Amino acid sequence: MILVTSITALSLCSLNSGADDRADWPNSMTMGTASQGGTYYIYGSGWANLANQHLGTRIGAEITGGPVQNVSMVQLGEHDFGMVTMGPALDAMEGNSPLLPNDPHSDVRAMFPMYQTALHIVSLEGSGISSVADLAGKRVGVGPAGGTNDEYHPRLFEALGYDVETLQGGASDQAGQLQDNLIDAFAFGAGLPIASFSQLEAQADVNIFSYNEEEIAQILEAFPALSPATVPGGTYRSIEEDIPTVSLWNFAITHKDMPESLVYAIVDVVMSNHEQMLQVHGAAAETLPENIVYNNSIPFHPGAVRWFEEHGYDIPAELDGSS
Repeated sequence: MILVTSITALSLCSLNSGADDRADWPNSMTMGTASQGGTYYIYGSGWANLANQHLGTRIGAEITGGPVQNVSMVQLGEHDFGMVTMGPALDAMEGNSPLLPNDPHSDVRAMFPMYQTALHIVSLEGSGISSVADLAGKRVGVGPAGGTNDEYHPRLFEALGYDVETLQGGASDQAGQLQDNLIDAFAFGAGLPIASFSQLEAQADVNIFSYNEEEIAQILEAFPALSPATVPGGTYRSIEEDIPTVSLWNFAITHKDMPESLVYAIVDVVMSNHEQMLQVHGAAAETLPENIVYNNSIPFHPGAVRWFEEHGYDIPAELDGSS
């Protein structure tokens, strides 16, 4: 009887402690993703649902224009969480966001690494377009306004000397526009495989390609936020061999004022349930603690710092948002 009473007392103490830890957690929260048909929406909805299942939170994923909008919405406190690629994040941290110019995004904090955004391009097989040089003088979809692709593909085409007409739109919409010959190609980048590319090749014969080695060398010299990458053969039914390309890393972000215990709990759920994350999207193969090294500009939230350091991963002093 004494033993039962003691166990009950300990259980009640644990529950009360947990309640105290959660006292400042918001009742409902929003997370910025991107357009439907891209990886952000699938991945973001997935990790939000995983956190909700494990923690009893209410995090809802919202369709947005992508990273450029996401980082500004978090900075303004309009969204509790977001997902961003390192290029737009660095621009925003330095006060060069196209949405909030001259406003350094100093309130944004990183939570955990997601995956690489590998840039690649799809065209219909009958178009005769199978290289970036073939895009000169063509109409090319680059995803939603303010997204990573809208931010980078036009700049890359210009830097390489190709005169390309770029058009903005949702990933699913632009895949449909390509089928209807309203655009000549669709240049995108996201975690692999991109859902809209896979759906497109299931309905039509396509070419999937990216920048060649000479173009990649020029890009890496001109754009230090980009890294060399590969779209592995077999990622899509249409490609058997690896496609060299360039990429940017993606990180989940939040506001500096988000409760430390909440961010710690979310990071723990995502980092500790790798198999469940893989069921969300194959890109989660890169959602690993060691990939925090690919964040070189966004300070980590104190809750994230605590989780990673408890698990043996050092956070550089300049990225320790708890200091």
